[in-house]
Amino acid sequence: MPDFRTYVREHLPALNVSGAREAEIVEELALEFEESYELALLNGSTPEEAWQQVMQNSTPWHELAEQLRSELKERIPVEAPEPTHTNSFLCWIDDVRHDAHYAIRQSSKSPGFAVIAILTLALGIGANTAIFSLLNAVVFRTLPVRAPRELVFFGNALPEGGTPYLASGKAFSYPFYREFRERNQLFSDISAVQSVLFEPHGRVGGGSEMEKIGVELVSGTYFNTLGLNAAVGRLIGDDDDRTAGAHPVAVASYAWWQRRLAANPATLGEPVTINSTVYTLIGVAPPGFFGVTVGRSPDLWIPLAMQKQISPAWNGLNDKRFQTLHLIARLKPGWTAQRAAGETTAIYRQIAVEHAAAGGDVDARELDAIRHQHIELTSAATGRSRLRLQFSSPLAILMVVVALVLLIACANIANILLARALVRQREIAIRISLGAARGRLIRQLLLESGLVAASGAVIGVFVAWAAGRLLLAMVSKGSQTVPLQIAPDAVVLSFTVAITVLTVILFGTVPAFFATRLDVAPSLKEGRATTSSPKRNRLARALAVAQVAFSLVLLIAAGLFLRSLNNLTGVDSGFDKNNVLVMGIDPAASGYKDDARLESMMQRVEERVGSLPGISGTSFVFSLFDGGSWSDSIQVPGRMESDSDPNVNHNVVGPQFFDALKMPIVLGRGLDERDTPASRKVAVINETMGRVYFNNSPLGKTFGNADDPDFQNLEVVGVVKDAKYEQLDEKQRPAAFYPHAQHIGGRFLYTFIARYSGGSAGLIPEIRRAIHEIDPNLTLGETTTLDQIVADSVVDKRLVARLSAFFGAVAAFLACIGIYGVMSFGVARRTNEMGIRMALGACGRQVLWVVLRETLQMAIMGTAIGVFLAIASGSFIQSELFGVSPTDPMTFVLAALAILTVALFAGYLPARRAMQINPAIAFKNE
Repeated sequence: MPDFRTYVREHLPALNVSGAREAEIVEELALEFEESYELALLNGSTPEEAWQQVMQNSTPWHELAEQLRSELKERIPVEAPEPTHTNSFLCWIDDVRHDAHYAIRQSSKSPGFAVIAILTLALGIGANTAIFSLLNAVVFRTLPVRAPRELVFFGNALPEGGTPYLASGKAFSYPFYREFRERNQLFSDISAVQSVLFEPHGRVGGGSEMEKIGVELVSGTYFNTLGLNAAVGRLIGDDDDRTAGAHPVAVASYAWWQRRLAANPATLGEPVTINSTVYTLIGVAPPGFFGVTVGRSPDLWIPLAMQKQISPAWNGLNDKRFQTLHLIARLKPGWTAQRAAGETTAIYRQIAVEHAAAGGDVDARELDAIRHQHIELTSAATGRSRLRLQFSSPLAILMVVVALVLLIACANIANILLARALVRQREIAIRISLGAARGRLIRQLLLESGLVAASGAVIGVFVAWAAGRLLLAMVSKGSQTVPLQIAPDAVVLSFTVAITVLTVILFGTVPAFFATRLDVAPSLKEGRATTSSPKRNRLARALAVAQVAFSLVLLIAAGLFLRSLNNLTGVDSGFDKNNVLVMGIDPAASGYKDDARLESMMQRVEERVGSLPGISGTSFVFSLFDGGSWSDSIQVPGRMESDSDPNVNHNVVGPQFFDALKMPIVLGRGLDERDTPASRKVAVINETMGRVYFNNSPLGKTFGNADDPDFQNLEVVGVVKDAKYEQLDEKQRPAAFYPHAQHIGGRFLYTFIARYSGGSAGLIPEIRRAIHEIDPNLTLGETTTLDQIVADSVVDKRLVARLSAFFGAVAAFLACIGIYGVMSFGVARRTNEMGIRMALGACGRQVLWVVLRETLQMAIMGTAIGVFLAIASGSFIQSELFGVSPTDPMTFVLAALAILTVALFAGYLPARRAMQINPAIAFKNE
């Protein structure tokens, strides 16, 4: 070890201070040089390289002398004023300022440590902030409306679509909304919103191009109930919603107004044509308002009274059983949701019973269900969201994952700080001997930790901001990004500050206390710093063991999620998803009605596109995989109905539908050209429906849908293999398929599919040209593939699998660094011991084993703890797994082998350095 005290005395210019004060300064500077030298050695530098680094990183002597003289002048003692609370506070502030200045100097003298610690924390804090930003946007953030916590939904407001069953208690009809509002004494106001967002095509202004426009139908009280005012113009009022089809007006979202109309106030009164109806733009909603559905942002809000004009084939404004609305109300002052729920239920039962009796035939079971139905009022403060239902659990799991990564990072930095504390023993001992209080030293060390954490947090916010866009892309389906605002806001920044403080507590407190608990006399001796205490060694090893344990938990979780995703994507879907184009077609926007002309167009399009080279099957389809479904009960002549009977999934398709999806017919025949409007109505059912409703003998049997006169006396002509209809992990359900030629009216089929061979890029324009040969005015939407639709259906599972795998790898890497740091520092502190072993005849292999044995002990202990933690946490992730147990032996074994391999690799590097110790040099340095 070079004699830095002599070196400093020889090169430091005169400071014009007392001899004792100059000796203190020389001692402090020598300690700083020695610390930098030892850190360079620990990083693998030779003594010559370490010396060169110290010289290069040091401040020139004349500049250093000037800084010291300036600082000494500032500290000339003056007559102390009378102590007061103000003076004490100012003194404390001054002390903190000096401590902060010193912390910056200390960090600048160890740039390697500072950079590694800051980047490690930036990753940990940034990951936590990014995941929390998404979780906050999906789950916690309240709606941008007045007093959102006063708002309640009738029911959970989750089902989309409609039901004729009056006892559902989750969706309601427009007549119900009107009658409830007249009898209402509980709420300040009540409003209705369509459960489905329509996406028709229309023209804006005088343009000729058709474009997709997101439309949400709302009652005239919608904006008033939410307490909103227009940014420009006016909002929809109750007068706009009194008469069916009488007020074609629209309110634009602020985002659409900016994007589409350049936020020009002169665009008020602009016409928007949708399905041949011209709507007048009367106002713009306030900035930031996206409706009451998280993850879905309409472009326009239009009165419910225009329901038939927006949805020509699916409407029922005055139909008491057309229950497609969600109701949202504002509680009166002094009322709670629990108190109002009882009154709401009583009014609901009165109106529902009246509506049931109005239909003529009264179903006793339905009446009984109505009388026992309870309307739960759920908070609408955070809006409604199927996105929340889908991603709440995955995001909660990811929050735990990134929290563990942050803990591993903190343990890593804590170990580095413990090592630095040992190197700085003499510095701290001198300060204590000169009268520094232990509390002041602890504050100094915590400030150094806080500086690192704050720097990591600042960078982490930028990491979170960049990662936010990636996360949005990962949770989105198709080409459109989910409309969520996840940029850091006050809540997110508060979370970031909180976890920053927590990280300082986690990685800075214990090393600070250990650093200031020392024997002063031995620490002031010349030479190397005293060896570390057993407590420090145990703590460093405990932190390394914790890193291994947490890393193993993350690796096991990643393995389980990846295997689950692989199982899910490999499940037999019952159809061939490859080489199937899916195209949107909007007949209503082109002036079609649900009549024979529409059917003629669909048949001609199917035939024309089917005649193209490379096309082997085409079909219009009512619902495709993960595109919503129509589910209802059926009646089979001669079979007693049961409450346990499952609903049947209904679909209206073309004659080549089964060929296009390669769904095999296992009994009878499929749909074909024989199924015309003049022929007997037929159906093809799946295996499950044949087993449940027809005892595996369905051919020639009939059934019907009690609520739809168009679907009666349907003859089963074939059985198709079971398939997945909405999700890959769904339980098998009964399903029936009907030819669209026999069911003209009542619905539009907006989806067109075509099976192709070869490449699809050149085929898409050919298909569009072929369709426009049939009708040049037919509006065509986006084109995608069935393979992409299936892939998008598991976006939540893919998000968890990919991110858990990434963070599992990061955790293993951090654990590797942690073990390497502990063992490397241990070898450096035990150089004398290793030299003695080598001098007494120990071979390099024996020295290697000494180090690897300690590494293996820590790794095995961490693995055992990690396995226990993984088993204990299995129930937390079980709901997100498919086809694999949370205690899957193969995953546990592979993850354990991986972390043991990483640990041994981390321990091998310092062990190899220990083998190369020269006893003579070790004794000389010591």
